[in-house]
Amino acid sequence: MIVNYAHRGASESYPENTMLAFSKAIEMGCTGIETDVQRTKDGVLVLIHDEYLDRTTDGVGLVCEKKYEELTSLDAGSFKDRRFSTCRIPTLRSFLQFVKNKNITVNLEIKNSIVKYKDIEIEILYEVFRAGLEDNVIISSFNHSSIFKIKAVCPRIKVGALCPVMSNNLNSYISPYRVNYIHPSYNFLIKENIEECKSKNIGINVYTVNDEEDLKKIVELDVDGIITNKPELLCKILKDKQGDNI
Repeated sequence: MIVNYAHRGASESYPENTMLAFSKAIEMGCTGIETDVQRTKDGVLVLIHDEYLDRTTDGVGLVCEKKYEELTSLDAGSFKDRRFSTCRIPTLRSFLQFVKNKNITVNLEIKNSIVKYKDIEIEILYEVFRAGLEDNVIISSFNHSSIFKIKAVCPRIKVGALCPVMSNNLNSYISPYRVNYIHPSYNFLIKENIEECKSKNIGINVYTVNDEEDLKKIVELDVDGIITNKPELLCKILKDKQGDNI
C-alpha cells in the first residue's frame, strides 16, 4: 500500500509544519507525515522548512541564530491566514510525542545543506529513540553525507536520499552505506528508474505531487510513498483505486 505522506502536514490548507497542520493531516487520512528539522542557537530541535524565519513567521533572521525562547512567541500561522495566528513553531520532541500512538510513518528531513548543523544527526536519533519511534521513522536529506552518517551510527534506522534528478549510478546510493529509499522529484520519475531501484531493493517515495492527474498517474506506478500537500485528495484517489480492485 502506498504511504500517503502529508508534506509539512496538510500544508495546502493549513500553515506548514505546525501542530495544526499535522493534526488536520491525520484527520484527512494521511498514513505518513513529512516535516523539516533544524536547530536553535541553544540546541533545541524545531520543525521549520526555511533556514530564515521571514517567510512563515513574523520573525526575522536565521533559525540557528535564535534561542528557542525567542521562537516561542512567533506567529507561525498568519502567513497562511490570520485565523491561524496562534500557531507556533513546534519542537521535534513535542511532534514525536504527538504522533507516537498514531500508527503513521514519519519522514524527518534534515535541513543540513545551507546551514551545517554539526552532529544534528545524532541529536535527531536521540529524540527518535527517546520517543520509541525508531521503527516508524525515515530520515531524509539532500545532504547525503548526513544520511550516510545516520546509517553509520545506527544501521537500523531507515534513510532516504532526496534527489531532484536521480543518478544514473544507483550504486552511489548503496556505497558506503545502503539507503532504504530514494526520494525523487515527480517531474523526473520514469518507470525505468523505479524498476532499477526495485531490483536493488531500494524503495521510492516521490515528492511533491499536488495535481490530481499527476497523483493518479503516480498511484499507478510501483512506488512506496507519495509526498503531497493534499493528503485528503490522495486519500480519496487511493480509496477509489482500492475500490476498483475489489
